[in-house]
Parts: sequence; structure tokens; C-alpha cells
Amino acid sequence: MNHKIENKKQRCQSLKVQTITYSGTRDFVHVYLDPPIWDYVPGQFVMFRPGSWGNDPVWPRPFSICEKTDDALRLFIQVVGRGTKLISCLRPGEDVDIWGPLGNGFSLKNDESVLILAGGMGIAPFVGLCKTHKNPGNINLLFGHRAPLSSYPYDELPENMSKEAMQQKSMEDLNEFQLVLKQKIQDFASKGRILACGPSPFLRAIQKYCLEYKADAWLSLENKMACGVGACLGCVARTTDDEYVQTCTCGPVFSADKVFL
Repeated sequence: MNHKIENKKQRCQSLKVQTITYSGTRDFVHVYLDPPIWDYVPGQFVMFRPGSWGNDPVWPRPFSICEKTDDALRLFIQVVGRGTKLISCLRPGEDVDIWGPLGNGFSLKNDESVLILAGGMGIAPFVGLCKTHKNPGNINLLFGHRAPLSSYPYDELPENMSKEAMQQKSMEDLNEFQLVLKQKIQDFASKGRILACGPSPFLRAIQKYCLEYKADAWLSLENKMACGVGACLGCVARTTDDEYVQTCTCGPVFSADKVFL
């Protein structure tokens, strides 16, 4: 169904927090942890649970892997509730249980042209992809966002890739973005692969245009998750085969023509 990327090195590790930095405002946080022993495919994610939580909160939190280097595992997090608020208050040296890498990532060849469509926090999985791509000149990025651009890791993307950011503060901004989004997909549909990540309304619009123009498009869903390993059935998505599958194990990346949004 989806472009499945197998990774046989899924495991749980206790990693130490290196540093927590704020991006723009205190609503956006970069979490740097000691590097895990595994590698990953951009688009995969981890389940994150600080050791200090004890029995409360109960559930770990899922986060896209923003970037992994020899020095650190980096996550980009928006503070939106109690769990992420507690995470933003972690201190260097604290232990965090990390289970990963989980799910299936994006499949992309270095010589293949790609259009990346990122909405808000959907930029997170593309940071590592763009920075490690051997031919960033083949990448075109359209980024839609509501918070100030300085809140996101946009400026650190390679200078020799094509990128455009559009902020939506009003319905007029949103309508203009929709027009640009549609035109980008139409122009790119026959040229290469389209990768997208963002909130559901954003992905629904992308899916509509990609199906209309018969584009080779892959969407990373942002479904809520509790376990990350397919046991709790809390993140199911409906496929065009009229089946319900776990986003955490069969996704989060799906072909645009194989899933209902």
C-alpha cells in the first residue's frame, strides 16, 4: 500500500537531554538528546517519555525525527498541552525513554526532483531530509505557516534549494496560499515526486490536487498516537481498499491515492 521502508533496528533507549532551546517564542522548542545507536529514514518518528514522569502522564508522546547527526538526536516540538509543556521544561542531563525509529519514512532518490509541501509543524521531518540530500538543487519547498517564520527551522535549510514561505494570517492569505499550492502541484505533477506533511485540512487540499493532476504524491499523517507500535488502535486510518490500518506501523507516510483523509 504505502512505500514501506523497513528498519530492523527499532528499540527503546534511555537518552540524556543535551539542551532545550526555544525558537522564536516559548511555544516552539528544539530538544537535543544524546544520539541513539540507530539510524533513521526521514519521515519516521519516535515515542518520547521522560523518566521523571513516573505514572503521570501515562502515555508517551509521538514526535517526527527532525534531524539526527553523530552528535545529537533533534526533535522540533510545539508546546500545545500539558505533555509538551513538561517536555519544554526538561533540563540537561535528564533521562528520556525513546522508542524508535518507528513507522515508514519517505522514499526519495538523490537524482529525483521533489516538491516538498510543509504546513506548520509539518516542516519537522523535512529538515534532516533537506540538509542531508546530496542534490539539494533538486528540492523545491513550499512552506505554509501561521506563527512568525522565525519560529520554525526554515532559515537553516540549504541555500541552494528552492524554497518559498507563505504566512496565513487571514482568509485572504489562506486563499492565496491555496492558489499557489494548486499551481505548484499542477506544474510539478509530471516532473517528480511530491512529499507532504502537515495538519489534516492541509493534507486534504494537497490530496485533492494531486489526484486531480495524477501526481506521484506521498503524505505523512499527523494522527494522534498512544503506543506507536500498533497495539492500541488509536491512530487508525481508512484506506481506499476499505480497510482500517494503524498509522504508526503502516504509515505515517501513505501514497495520496491509498488513504482517506
